[in-house]
Amino acid sequence: MKRAFAAIGIAIFAASASAQSAPSTADFVKTVAISDMFEIESSKLALEKKIAADQAFAQRMVHDHTQTTEQLKHLVGGGKVKAQLPAELDDEHKQMLDKLRGESGGDFSKDYNQMQLAGHKEAVALFEAYAKTGDNAALKSWAAKTLPHLQEHLAMAEKLSQR
Repeated sequence: MKRAFAAIGIAIFAASASAQSAPSTADFVKTVAISDMFEIESSKLALEKKIAADQAFAQRMVHDHTQTTEQLKHLVGGGKVKAQLPAELDDEHKQMLDKLRGESGGDFSKDYNQMQLAGHKEAVALFEAYAKTGDNAALKSWAAKTLPHLQEHLAMAEKLSQR
């Protein structure tokens, strides 16, 4: 039941993000940083659990989201973006990660794939909105450059979830 509500919430967020203006710079940075942390940690779990179907995807997620984390840190640390980077996951993502830690085999794979699909749908909507109407030029440009990679991740996650 909780998963259904989470999916509805993500769908509502995605629809409102594309229909409305972008979030504030601070909210965008926080959301992206938490999303990257979750992508990296959940994908490291997929690599540790050695679920065959998830391995190539998980390796790509760790690599690409480590890169975007470094790029975001550079923008914030270089003073181009006035925002605070969170030091840890929020409670929602901690719970999702804990759920994955307790799973194995098909249960892990199913939930990991669903979380990746939902997360990348949300990320694409968020980056599209910020790239169009964000209020920080440097971050807006970065969002636009990063968006095609996230769209590729979404396509990969869609294929993974169909297995």
